[in-house]
Amino acid sequence: MRQKVSVIGAGNVGATVAQRLAEMDLADVALVDVVEGLAEGKALDLSQAGPVLGYDSRVEGSTDYAVTAGSRVVVITSGLARKPGMSRDDLVTANAKIVGEVTGAVVERSPEAILVVVTNPLDVMTELALRVSGLPRGRVVGMAGILDSARFRSFLAAELGVSVRSVEAYVLGGHGDSMVPLRGATSVAGVSVMRLLPAERLEEIVQRTRDGGAEVVRLLKSGSAYYAPGAAAAQMVEAILRDRGRILPCAVRLEGEYGVQGVVVGVPVKLGAAGVEQVLEVELSTEERSELERSVAAVRETVAVLG
Repeated sequence: MRQKVSVIGAGNVGATVAQRLAEMDLADVALVDVVEGLAEGKALDLSQAGPVLGYDSRVEGSTDYAVTAGSRVVVITSGLARKPGMSRDDLVTANAKIVGEVTGAVVERSPEAILVVVTNPLDVMTELALRVSGLPRGRVVGMAGILDSARFRSFLAAELGVSVRSVEAYVLGGHGDSMVPLRGATSVAGVSVMRLLPAERLEEIVQRTRDGGAEVVRLLKSGSAYYAPGAAAAQMVEAILRDRGRILPCAVRLEGEYGVQGVVVGVPVKLGAAGVEQVLEVELSTEERSELERSVAAVRETVAVLG
């Protein structure tokens, strides 16, 4: 019997996740959206791409959560994008209602599932899903660090004229302006990036990484990134379904690691069949540790809006 992955939200991000998963032939995919016909239409389109690309994944769309029953993994992308004039607190309040309802609905039908949260504000929505679901922290994980790290790696590869495959980098902390690209742990074929770039130029790339999502929004003028977020979420699902034990930067609630208690932030984790199987503590410079502390404080402040 094939495994099932459910994707909640058939907008650009959710549909891209579903597409990636189907093309990887990892599992059957259930796509759910509140908009009548949206998930059904995109699922039908994806199903008809199967004979062309050679995948057998069955893709089903619906407005009814019944199609998600028995999911091995559930990816939550539902929510509103931040609009002009909307404060961060407004976004938290609006998306908390959506993510809370979605979490309750999917866990009721798939109590053994692992939840991958993509909705923003990412760290706060992951914390909310953890509270609502009652699941252990290893089974509720947020997608952010992979995306932020990919942006950092992409910018560095372009700057140095090397393959992105040769760049290893991690971005920790909250998914936002306070994220922490680790300069000391970033390397190209084992050579520290701090030996390859002047400090001033490296800091410019660090700042561009922090502004990565906003840069895409500014260029699109309507909407936000979805290709890279979709690919990042699919990579997490693949690591879980295939029990890869991959070391990936993901958002998880810390319980003493890095000296942090009870806050969801991005850190390197071992991701496998059980979800987050281990939190890895990398060595941080004094500056990086200070930046992580500021990032944790920013996440705490936003989480406080939940009450």
